[in-house]
Amino acid sequence: MKTAAELEELFGYSEEDIERMAAPWEAGKVPGEPAGPVLVGRPLLLGEEMRSITYKDTATIIEVMDRRAESLGLSRSSYLRNLVRKDLANADVA
Repeated sequence: MKTAAELEELFGYSEEDIERMAAPWEAGKVPGEPAGPVLVGRPLLLGEEMRSITYKDTATIIEVMDRRAESLGLSRSSYLRNLVRKDLANADVA
């Protein structure tokens, strides 16, 4: 672990420099104008809002499903989402 003196030498800022630079931000006085709306949360996964669906299955099937999803590098949700989309495309309804 580096000492405060080593960090000051490495980055070129003293503790006083950092306190001076942080003061306006800590007071809520951020310079400039907002560039647009502040969006909270992660970007949309598939370009639109997602909604949850659920269903129940046996523990055995869920374990096999999880192993298959992992072997494909997918989460359970992504694996199931892909299966549903393929089926809908094959049925020519999506």
